[in-house]
Amino acid sequence: MNSRTTTEQQTLSEYNRARTLQYLHHHGIASRAQIAKALHLTPAALSKISNHLLASGAIVETGALEGKGNRRSIGLAVNARAFQVLGVKFARSLIEIGLFDLAGKPSFIRELPTVENTTIPQAIESLHAEIRRLLAEHPHILAIGMAVPGPYLRDRGHTAVVSSMGQWRQVNFRAEFEHAFDVPVIIEQDARAGALAQYLFDPNPANENLAYYLLGEGIGLGVIDHGTVINGSLGAATEIGHVSIDVNGKACDCGNVGCLERYCSAVAIHEAMLGNGMLATDSRLTHREACAELFARAQSGDGQARELVERIGTFVGYGCVTICNAFNPSRIVIGDIVAQAGEPLLQRVREVVGERVIPEITQSTQIELSALPTDAAVTGAAAVAITYILDHPSQFFASGT
Repeated sequence: MNSRTTTEQQTLSEYNRARTLQYLHHHGIASRAQIAKALHLTPAALSKISNHLLASGAIVETGALEGKGNRRSIGLAVNARAFQVLGVKFARSLIEIGLFDLAGKPSFIRELPTVENTTIPQAIESLHAEIRRLLAEHPHILAIGMAVPGPYLRDRGHTAVVSSMGQWRQVNFRAEFEHAFDVPVIIEQDARAGALAQYLFDPNPANENLAYYLLGEGIGLGVIDHGTVINGSLGAATEIGHVSIDVNGKACDCGNVGCLERYCSAVAIHEAMLGNGMLATDSRLTHREACAELFARAQSGDGQARELVERIGTFVGYGCVTICNAFNPSRIVIGDIVAQAGEPLLQRVREVVGERVIPEITQSTQIELSALPTDAAVTGAAAVAITYILDHPSQFFASGT
């Protein structure tokens, strides 16, 4: 057998192992017969694949399953609890880190100290130390996923624009982290990471055509089209935060004017609250805390707060109009800090879409708040790592046979 044939067989074997792991991750417990049928593999081929994955510890047998004609078969499942990943989210003034199993269940999620433009180098140094500590404490961590603000230029390793905290542009995430530890580090734009979290951890069948609309300290968008993430040539596609909604509007650090994130990001909301006297000028609240204060006041009936939430919902709705017309997803999931405004925000967004999008598209587009139990961007960072593991099983699971 020549080397080319051997390489092709190894590539095919890895591909089918990955497909098997992905199927089990998406569908939970399944029998060998179910997997073979779904993936169009012969029973013999699936048996060989499953034996390899069982020997490596990637999957486990779960006991008997009921089949047709009262036949019983052995169930298989991803060995999710045996292995872990770290998820790290960067969001201007905020860095979060979490420890997750392969099913996306967090052991913890914690915030690092608030970052300022002048303290970014120290924050990066502290993050290195925290990751090294966690890797030493948790020997079953397989990989690290990182979610960074967009537009993230993947091949170059840095973010092109970070409004209000330009020093982040000097950080090359690839140079800083990709080879800094003994486990792989995979870096993705934050909204695409959020879309991956929805895709992996929410079993909704409409996930094949999904838009995750991130409303945090910046505004981002991740789009999955027929099961494939849209990236663009530089990795900077779907940058809705820098789509102009007012050609004569506020100037943005990106060089454009009237960018969406200048009107409905957590930073913009904080600025609005300071500007209209809702917060004292010497307030020390973070952007997240200022938004939480606004939403609490609105919920308690404060008229000024309710008016501001409705105005924010209008701007968020303009973004949804663009998403509907540009990408036509079946679901738009709204998440992150500003999504905590809840139903009043969602109601206004739906009203704007109903007014401005053609009825056929409006009726076929489900717009909702994220149902994930934790922030989808840090959970998405974990999803980035888990996706990489599922796609490259032999890099992580060596057969014991």
